[in-house]
Order: sequence, then C-alpha cells, then structure tokens
Amino acid sequence: MFADFVAACAAARTFALPVQGFSLLAWVVMPDHAHCLLQLGNGGSLGTAARILKGRSAHAVNRECRRSGLLWAPAYHDRALRREDDLQAVARYIVANPVRAGLVRRVADYPFWDAVWLGGRG
Repeated sequence: MFADFVAACAAARTFALPVQGFSLLAWVVMPDHAHCLLQLGNGGSLGTAARILKGRSAHAVNRECRRSGLLWAPAYHDRALRREDDLQAVARYIVANPVRAGLVRRVADYPFWDAVWLGGRG
C-alpha cells in the first residue's frame, strides 16, 4: 500500500502528529509496513498506542486515496527495550530499513521517516 506516494505521505503525516500517552521516538513507513519506536507515558499501553497509530493512518490513507477498508493487519509485533541506551541504536536500525531493503542508498534519500535524535524529515 505504501508504495503509493500519496498513501505513504498520508501515513507519514499522521506519524508526525503528537499523541497523548506516548511519544513516537522513531518511525519509518516502508512500501508494505511500518516500524515505530514508542515510549509509553504514565498509564499508556502499547495496545492503545498501536490502535491510535493504525487508526489515524488508516483514516488518512483511506481519505487521501479515496478508498475504504482495512489498511493494517490487526496484530502487531513488539519488543521491549531493557535499557535506555538501546533507544538510539534501535532508532538507527528502524530508519535504516529503506537502505537495507535496497530502496535508497542513504537514509537521507528516503522521505518517509523521522527520529527525535537523528534530524529526520517528519
């Protein structure tokens, strides 16, 4: 779905919006999925964060692309980080996905990512 430029732009715009309950520290929209690094706030839950991100982005993509229906699979994959030191390393790994996938030669050449430490494009 996100191989379509308009759809990827719509999803990326929603990831750049602030949300109460969690912080989106890094993200990348790939042609067929997305990766996000979240930091939950007090009382925030991963399920709620995933529901908000998926809901906002699906609504935006459906509106911009004049389509309807599901955009995301109902499940998601998660991994808890044990140390604060891991955050920047994971953020770098996330935003480098387009390079590893062969979509671009440099992270800066890919338009659909952001990270609080890396001066992303948001």
